[in-house]
Amino acid sequence: MAVAQELKLPNTIEELLEFFHTNRETLGLTDNEVKLIWMAYNFARAAHEGQFRESGEPYIIHPLNIAKYLIEMGFDAETIAAALLHDVAEDTTTSIDQIREQFGPTIAALVDGVTKLSKYDLPDKSKRDAQAIRKLFLAMISDARVIVIKLADRLHNLQTLDSVSEERKKAKALETLEIYAPIAERLGIWQIKGELEDLSFYYLDPNTYNVIAQGLQKSVGAHEQVLNQIIQKTVDKMLEMGFQPGSFEVTGRRKYIYSIYKKMQTPKYEGQGIDRIYDKLGVRVIVQTIPDCYAVLGLIHSQWSPIPGEIDDYIGMRLPSGYQSLHTTVKYGTGKNDVVEFQIRTYQMHKEAEYGIAAHWLYKEKSFAKRDAALEQKIKWMRQMLEEPQSDDPESFVSVLKTDILQDRVYVFTPNGDIIDLPVGSTPIDFAYSVHTDIGHRCRGAKVNGKLVPLDYVLKTGDQVTILTAKHGGPSRDWLNPNLGLVATQRAKAKIRQWFKRQDREQNLTQGKSILDKEFHRLGLKDFDLNILLQASEYKSIEDLYVALGCGDISLKKIISTLSDVDKEKEALLERTSTAPLTKDTNGISVLGVKGLLTSFARCCNPAPGDDIVGYITRGRGATIHRRDCPNILRLREQDRERLVAVSWGEPLRTYPVAVEIKAYDRQGLMGDISGVLKEESVNIQSVEVKVNHNLATINLILEIGDIAQLSKVLTRIENLPNVMESHRIRPG
Repeated sequence: MAVAQELKLPNTIEELLEFFHTNRETLGLTDNEVKLIWMAYNFARAAHEGQFRESGEPYIIHPLNIAKYLIEMGFDAETIAAALLHDVAEDTTTSIDQIREQFGPTIAALVDGVTKLSKYDLPDKSKRDAQAIRKLFLAMISDARVIVIKLADRLHNLQTLDSVSEERKKAKALETLEIYAPIAERLGIWQIKGELEDLSFYYLDPNTYNVIAQGLQKSVGAHEQVLNQIIQKTVDKMLEMGFQPGSFEVTGRRKYIYSIYKKMQTPKYEGQGIDRIYDKLGVRVIVQTIPDCYAVLGLIHSQWSPIPGEIDDYIGMRLPSGYQSLHTTVKYGTGKNDVVEFQIRTYQMHKEAEYGIAAHWLYKEKSFAKRDAALEQKIKWMRQMLEEPQSDDPESFVSVLKTDILQDRVYVFTPNGDIIDLPVGSTPIDFAYSVHTDIGHRCRGAKVNGKLVPLDYVLKTGDQVTILTAKHGGPSRDWLNPNLGLVATQRAKAKIRQWFKRQDREQNLTQGKSILDKEFHRLGLKDFDLNILLQASEYKSIEDLYVALGCGDISLKKIISTLSDVDKEKEALLERTSTAPLTKDTNGISVLGVKGLLTSFARCCNPAPGDDIVGYITRGRGATIHRRDCPNILRLREQDRERLVAVSWGEPLRTYPVAVEIKAYDRQGLMGDISGVLKEESVNIQSVEVKVNHNLATINLILEIGDIAQLSKVLTRIENLPNVMESHRIRPG
């Protein structure tokens, strides 16, 4: 409690304003607004009297810091008052009704929006957490300030996690990366988003965080002189061009550690080393008007050579989140990595980019209607999401939130030039349903950039999509087969399932039975006892299972996955007709529990699968894998041993030889396409036999299969290849 006694809490209005590091004039607050904030502070301080955080600080320090953060962002007095009161209803005996009586309905609604459910409302923690997130979003629809208070609350909590257990640190950090940081990004609040991601990454993987931080610091130090020269040259040329001193800013741009880590995981930077990312310097130019932005872009390209494909105009093509800027990457020297990224934007764009929906309040004195329209656009996606049929279930709601709303995005165009915002991995069917439910139902084909594409085509940013529709009809049940990759978003899947649910129960029962019978025939499970499957499911009868499959409530993949889980104990579905050795997943080197981190094998000891290994964190090249008895490792100095990390080979894999027959119309490249599918699914071929008779090909393969779920996926993908009529398992006898 010594910490608590050393802290001096504000006891007067003047001391409170001093704590906020500003005064009434700077804040732009009226006498009544100052009085409101002072009342909220006193009310919260009294309610939290005697409560301390795990660090030993008086609890009131937490809401005080959140209010300070929101003041720095330019929020209004109501938001600041609600931030001071945000934990009162949750952590004290004071009720929302008492807050409403003292401060009115608006502030009470803001506080209620960020107040979690009582542990007595839902005893199951996962359901309670899901319901709390849904409650937060419902409140955010009515008043977007709710989410800003919550984001500031989460940011301060992450900044003060040192005194809590490692388990709680990781749980908070993971939830932040999955939910809150993406929300900040979708609302355009990039400043909070970057800080939330970096803090979360530090708690989840401190070793990798420190490696990148050290490399970044080294890079900045090594290139500080070059960066200053580029900035000064840009300023000089802008002054020569006629820009007035003080009318623009040119600064170095901060890099966030987690964003660098994410770049390390992308194919573009794979195998290029961390230095390739560190060396990309960042400069931001802020000007007064949009014409000034394009003038500066021309000036930069006249001084340095632009890199093809690295110019993005997010002013002409404003992103759905509201983000606007010009981006360009140019070469400043002769070296391969001598490149600098420029961002060019107006002061108004910069405020919106840094503070997102907060810009609505920052600009409340001017262009108020325009800011209202921008705010409405930013929360439009939340309203759409809450209209989905499965959103009544909190856990389904959170699932949709993670897969459809908070994933990385692609931006594609309608034929009229409108931008459609979709998650990465979306297909033309996802696009069709995002335009209109009826267009999705009647989708029969698609053109991308004027060319016909298959319906499993993965859309990329900049694609122009035209949907080809039938006059009547509905979706295909194949669209719900995840092995085919035809639909990616939960939103589209929900609409497809809803369409099938409207069909007659008897029709769904017939369809479901047909689907399952066909799949069991392909897998060679003709005499399988369905009661075994029923016992592992939530359905009371085989008929209910058929109906659920027929209307899309349960996917075929889920059924086969359940079947595979049941079979793992018995090993009856994939008989071991010959001795299949255990193999090592040598592509799955795991460093500190994180797959995908940049790794390389040391040439001094050449470790091979099965060797006892250790990782050595290098500067700029990720982790180098050595044998534990490597002389170079044994000779390490004591201070360098801190850079050793635990690593392991991939998990042992058990495979079974499975005979498969494929029938197809012969064509050039058929075997190549089949081999491509098997390679992508990491399936080895033991033997191949091909017979062609009158242009009909019969291909017999023996594949090394891990489980029945993998076999189902492989057969489905092969059967979906052009010219393939069927693919099925052959069982002896």
